[in-house]
Amino acid sequence: MKAIVCTKYGPPEVLRLQDVRKPSPRANEVLIKIRATAVTASDCIIRGFKLKRLSPMGFMMGLVIGFRGPRKPILGMVLAGDVEAVGADVTRFKPGDAVYGSTFRPNQIRFGAYAEYLCMADDSLIAAKPANVSYEESAAIPYGINLALHFLRQGEIQGGQKVLIYGASGSIGTAAVQLAKYHFGADVTGVCSTANIDLVKSLGADHVIDYTDEDATSHLERYDFILDAVGRRKSSALKTQSEQALTPNGKIISVDDGTPKDRLENLLLLKEMVEAGQFKPVIDCAYPLEQMVEAHRHVETGHKKGNVVITVA
Repeated sequence: MKAIVCTKYGPPEVLRLQDVRKPSPRANEVLIKIRATAVTASDCIIRGFKLKRLSPMGFMMGLVIGFRGPRKPILGMVLAGDVEAVGADVTRFKPGDAVYGSTFRPNQIRFGAYAEYLCMADDSLIAAKPANVSYEESAAIPYGINLALHFLRQGEIQGGQKVLIYGASGSIGTAAVQLAKYHFGADVTGVCSTANIDLVKSLGADHVIDYTDEDATSHLERYDFILDAVGRRKSSALKTQSEQALTPNGKIISVDDGTPKDRLENLLLLKEMVEAGQFKPVIDCAYPLEQMVEAHRHVETGHKKGNVVITVA
């Protein structure tokens, strides 16, 4: 089978398309023919080992994934595809089932979605894919959704409260805007650049602030919860000022504040929301598997809208 292999850390060019052995499912595993995957910010961090190796976070990252190069050289954390075969003990799936999900679990080395096939345990984070969207759209769901849901739940949002999403046009931000609006019932303000205003409005934001506007800070209100969906590596005058725009009991959380565990119930919830028209996967662009290097370059620009997906088969 074809797969993208990463044998050492470095720029996108370290990724190589190679022929590797097709896996066979064990008794408790399903063999998935992958139709689509996505390039996440985490994929790029891992490929480039972007954390300093001697820092506490870099050291922990090295222990989990390897110091000199990835122990599991086929990266990729999200997928959508079809079950091709099942082991004797599998009960949740059968051949022909269309599925989507995530391979990521904290403190475990489990990637593998940059390939034509992948074996996953029956109890892994895979579920029936939403029936009304494509494989590419399905692959665009798991990464941003799990992160957005985790941090929004930490905000303990109540219906009608005011929520500010800084970085509302990325994979986490586009998910957070929709979840805050349609799942939590909040009054949502999205922060993005001029080019992404229409997109953020179309996702359900009640208000949009252009952080490049010289008068952007004058549009701030008081918020019960603020989600920094881009992380502390990016800042602006508006972002700095927004940290002072909380209500007395308000909370502000960054996506840098911990690594949440993915949950199967999140996949099931999102399937229902997508099929009910309450959530729209956002795709910036799609590349074939052979152009994985270009896809990683695009993600690293930091200017993608939503998700960058990869068509595998």
